[in-house]
Amino acid sequence: MIVALLLSGWFVVGVIVLLARGVGIWGIDIPVAWAFAITDYVWWIAIGMAGTFISAALFLTRQSWRSSLNRYAEAMTVFAVSVSGLFPIFHLGRPWFFYWLAPYPNRMDVWPQWRSALVWDFFAILAYLLVSIMYWYVGLIPDLATLRDRAATRGKQVFYGLLALGWRGEARHWQRFESLSLILAGLAVPLVFSVHSMVALDFSEGMLPGWHSTIFPPFFVGGAFFSGFAMALVLGIPLRYWFGLQDFITDTHLDKLAKMMLAAGLFVDYGYAVDIFMAYYSGDRYEIAGIAARLGGAYGWVFWTVVACNVMSIQLLWSPRIRRMPVVVFVIGLLVLVGMWLERFMLIVGSLYHGYLPSSHGMFYPTQWDIAFLAGSMGLFLLMFLLFIRWLPVLSMVELRKLATPEEGAGS
Repeated sequence: MIVALLLSGWFVVGVIVLLARGVGIWGIDIPVAWAFAITDYVWWIAIGMAGTFISAALFLTRQSWRSSLNRYAEAMTVFAVSVSGLFPIFHLGRPWFFYWLAPYPNRMDVWPQWRSALVWDFFAILAYLLVSIMYWYVGLIPDLATLRDRAATRGKQVFYGLLALGWRGEARHWQRFESLSLILAGLAVPLVFSVHSMVALDFSEGMLPGWHSTIFPPFFVGGAFFSGFAMALVLGIPLRYWFGLQDFITDTHLDKLAKMMLAAGLFVDYGYAVDIFMAYYSGDRYEIAGIAARLGGAYGWVFWTVVACNVMSIQLLWSPRIRRMPVVVFVIGLLVLVGMWLERFMLIVGSLYHGYLPSSHGMFYPTQWDIAFLAGSMGLFLLMFLLFIRWLPVLSMVELRKLATPEEGAGS
């Protein structure tokens, strides 16, 4: 908690300095006008994708093993998307005018440019965040009622009672709970694909070598699942160890999550191969020069680190024995998270620094404030997650109760 508070404080200081001095505190310049902030944005919003998929998609397919993972995975989604949504606002240059992205009546006739993917980013993130919060909160209501009924102090009774919205476990309550959960899950799953596809269009609509690719939307969605499953493992493994949840988050759950991470990782690896192949197959000398710069240019070390983290490390997961070794899976998950951040950095900075003309070439060097926003966003996410663990049930009591007594029905 102390580390999270310190990093969050650093983040707040960075935001204050940014508002006072502008985005010039970052290392961005021409030609590299996008760097850490957009890298952080894409990385965080990707992490939020897998949480909804673990919960909503597995709920729609009636997979019972999701019950041990869905609550903290949904919380991970809400917090990661909340953090990610800050970065496009900061990157506007004049973040206090962020509401110009919304089509509101105004005398100046300043309307959003509907042909811009950046405007649709705003709506995609907002819709996904709202649905994620509602889906997470609705699932919490029966457990909040349990905490209300078992609260030892009046303050806790009032706090959890307000959040429980008068839940009494009546048949009509359960019927509405199941119906609303099903509707929100049905909305959340397509939003998973739409949000990161929209993020990908920010790049693929550009004519820059290395960006103008039709594979980006599915590639970004696959990368989102990849990093999201990695974060679910990185959070879940310490959680089960420190809180003694081995009977709930079992080795079987880790095995299934590792399999999903491996499958998503193989799709991402395929995307790397296709990206290189299509550059040479197209015969476009600028695309070829861009790939050559990626493999052996100034940022070549980034590409090879990405290969080591995202391609080589996950090959260990073919072994069933490795997939059931928490420490090894945890390390692989950390490597994947590092690799996926570097991949976004490679795609953004690695394409911008090497443009069509020699006059458009230029290096990017991060400043202390670039590091502050990256580290501070991690601290902010960790702070919210720790507060969630402290005040709310980290596992779904009602879902696990159903599994323990299936013959008694949903109202047990």
